[in-house]
Amino acid sequence: MPTLLDFRRRIRSVKNTQQITRAMKFVAAARLRRAQEKAISARPYAQRLEEVLRSAMSRVENPSNPLLARRPEERILVLVVSGDRGLCGAFNTNVIRRAQHFLREHVERKLEVIPIGKKVRDALRKQKWTFAAEYINFTAHLEFALAQKVSQLAIERYAAGETDAVYAVYNEFKSVLTQKLVVQKILPLETGQAPPKPEEDVQRGESARGEPTVDYIYEQPAEEIFKRLLPRYVETQVFRAMLESVAAEHAARMTAMESATNNAAELIEQLTLHMNKVRQAAITKELIEVVSGAASAGM
Repeated sequence: MPTLLDFRRRIRSVKNTQQITRAMKFVAAARLRRAQEKAISARPYAQRLEEVLRSAMSRVENPSNPLLARRPEERILVLVVSGDRGLCGAFNTNVIRRAQHFLREHVERKLEVIPIGKKVRDALRKQKWTFAAEYINFTAHLEFALAQKVSQLAIERYAAGETDAVYAVYNEFKSVLTQKLVVQKILPLETGQAPPKPEEDVQRGESARGEPTVDYIYEQPAEEIFKRLLPRYVETQVFRAMLESVAAEHAARMTAMESATNNAAELIEQLTLHMNKVRQAAITKELIEVVSGAASAGM
């Protein structure tokens, strides 16, 4: 049976751990606020960029670009975004499991992976998946330059015919308690059905999706604008996936550390209760011995 000294040591150890988890929770909360602002502010930009891209595409009679080429998906490049550190609940485990499921679904094809994050790199390396490149230690200071490097590699491989499709697997930030696993096709571009002509837009006053439309006025030829927007669109999608993943990671870590802090408080309470019972039993035993000894001496 544990002694009082054992209980005191255990309680002190749990209290030290509780201080660490509480501090990590506060740090994650501070980082989450900044990461959340960046992720949310990037969404309207990506949406508006897609709308301008669709509008420019509708004004080009026969758009021809290597990034619009569609081929049978025999060679697939997968971008998987995870965290660089742990202690964030099931955040990394979920995205790794989803990426593994996607890779197994297409195992009969030629697959290459670009892991973005130390956790997914280590997990997929153990399973001997082929890496086209790898990027780690980006969570603390995420910059657009990293997204440009990843996008440039994907664009070059797709334009050269070395890859038939590019997918991204990442966690999308929904709220502090919720992250959504997303598998998004980045290339070939899923531009969908082209919107109506500008004259028709003005007459109808809304797009085919029921949204208010904007009649953009281009100073440069629409074909040139469309050509320049395509790479920027890919870069924006990759950068937004990274921003969403970073925000989701901080939210998951904050939630996990809060849960760990609460569990530590409950454990301290239970250990204190057991320690008091042991101490009470020891005191009772000593009193019984004293009383028994006095009674024996009186006889």
